[in-house]
Amino acid sequence: MIYDGECNFCKFWIMRLREFTADRIEFIASQDPRVAHDYPELPREWFDTAVQLIEPDGSVYAGAEAGFRALAIRAPGTALTWSYANVPGFAPVSEYAYHFVAKRREFFSKLTRLLWGRNGAVPRYNRVRWVFLRSLGLIYLIAFASLGTQIKGLIGANGVVPAAEFMTAVQQHFDAAHVGLERYHRLPTLCWFGASDRFLQGLCVAGGLLAVVLVLNFAPALCLILLWLIYLSLMSVGGDFLSFQWDALLLETGFLAIFLAPPQFFAWRRAAPPSRLALWLLRWLLFQLMFESGVVKLISGDSTWKHLLALNYHYETQPLPTWIGWYAHQLPEAFQKLSVFIMFVIEIAVPFLVFAPRRPKLVGCFLLIFLQVAILLTGNYCFFNLLTIALCMLWLDDAALARFIPSRWRSRESAPAPDFNAESLPHTENGTLGEISIPPIAVETVPRPRGWPRSLVRPLAVIILLLTSTGMLARFGWMPVPSPLLALEEWLGPFQTLNHYGLFAVMTTARPEIIIEGSDDGKTWLPYEFKYKAGDVNRRPGFVAPHQPRLDWQMWFAALRPNGRDRWFVGLCVRLLEGSPDVLALLERNPFPGKPPRYLRAEYYDYQFTNFAERRATGAWWRRKRIGEYLPPVPLPGK
Repeated sequence: MIYDGECNFCKFWIMRLREFTADRIEFIASQDPRVAHDYPELPREWFDTAVQLIEPDGSVYAGAEAGFRALAIRAPGTALTWSYANVPGFAPVSEYAYHFVAKRREFFSKLTRLLWGRNGAVPRYNRVRWVFLRSLGLIYLIAFASLGTQIKGLIGANGVVPAAEFMTAVQQHFDAAHVGLERYHRLPTLCWFGASDRFLQGLCVAGGLLAVVLVLNFAPALCLILLWLIYLSLMSVGGDFLSFQWDALLLETGFLAIFLAPPQFFAWRRAAPPSRLALWLLRWLLFQLMFESGVVKLISGDSTWKHLLALNYHYETQPLPTWIGWYAHQLPEAFQKLSVFIMFVIEIAVPFLVFAPRRPKLVGCFLLIFLQVAILLTGNYCFFNLLTIALCMLWLDDAALARFIPSRWRSRESAPAPDFNAESLPHTENGTLGEISIPPIAVETVPRPRGWPRSLVRPLAVIILLLTSTGMLARFGWMPVPSPLLALEEWLGPFQTLNHYGLFAVMTTARPEIIIEGSDDGKTWLPYEFKYKAGDVNRRPGFVAPHQPRLDWQMWFAALRPNGRDRWFVGLCVRLLEGSPDVLALLERNPFPGKPPRYLRAEYYDYQFTNFAERRATGAWWRRKRIGEYLPPVPLPGK
């Protein structure tokens, strides 16, 4: 390929094309004396208007066709080459666009500098994968450690909703229906082999150990498969306590990460390069998460979002606010409205930057991370913000990420193959690319291990993109889901790995709280104090994330349903009347340490943040007013 060696715009893209095609094409500047000597039949003016590709048989191609054919040398059968030859109108439009840019190279040189920077190398993602998989391992470790400390009280034999009882009922149902092996599809869980306390805790321990192994980079793909299976198993029997959107997000992220991870056992030695398709599936997941979260707020019809008033209530009414959230609630309304507007921009518009060139994509990455940090500081959403930030990191490339990683933390896999140093390329003051020299390509003589076969990843990507995109459009009322896709989505439903997202579609404008009280005589009532949810008005809202106190969270949801009687809430009351040690361990204070009370009731209160004056006067962070009775006094059933 012969190109204009004095055009910095040409040299920038030739640099990228040269790396992409490795040693399959020889690139020569038109100013090189060899051109006139070896190709005297080519008119000099051809080189001033377009690149020239000379194939081994002597055929010469120019302009857009030359570029498409050069790309096809590395990836035969590319759609661009086929379209150029077969799609009516594609060839003339391509050539017109090529020559339009060629005549305005100075402008497009500046535009390239603005959008891509000075690095003409094909982006690499070895470091990105290295950081992401370790981050995901740490998040899995947090999730299993947090759940492991609560699982006996939540779904243990003496817990709020015992998993063993649930599995027994499911077993009887399937036996009566003669379902056979289909039961394992309808309820995919390892708890078919047991649901005792020891087995449930063993799953959490196994998950934590596998997460550590993943962080150590041993057999990452196998670890991710087992982590996904264990977390799915617990979600399948966890009921309301494992039904949060971040549980679904972790499961979906963990599944897609299997195909990003190198399939080799000893990945730290010489790993297969990251799959670009798997990388884009994870980017699409983040796009879906953010875009859906923004759009559902707009289409819900909720007036607080429509009039930008949602943050007037959010900090106060969210499940577990922090003390920073208390201060954020005191900010003036104009600032709250501006914050809502910025949030909409970040959630709805910024996700589209994932399809933009390098620099806008980096800006979008940091804006998304900024939003997650703001949420993390003002509310406790367990590992959700950390997981979203980890997904944001996949918008970066190795060159961008390297600036934030100390060299001593980089593994062999994280160090990229020799490429062009973005910082070494000079630039001029007027914003053009400056004088660029094309360095030699370092061609690896030892082939790298292969990654996941494309025959597996491509069909999987097609299924995921079809189901998630049509499901998203259907959810917004923009199109119905075709029947075959609806049937496929229903069949895959039990695996909880293709999900829809969108927190706080309708903003809660009040904060009801349930205060559970016990009594021995039916006259003197003493409250049970939870560890983290609002109770004592003088207790400062604290930070608990990334740990998630799942019972405290469910109490927030129960308070929003004053006429509801959730099965788990009934189970909680029974266990408190029984004095279950596993359930009492989930609470901050048990007012009946000697023996359980004879009666239990639940009072209904409205909680609000105090203001600066009230807090100075009383020291209280909350003020509350009794609404009424949530649960009348009840004794232990059967007594």
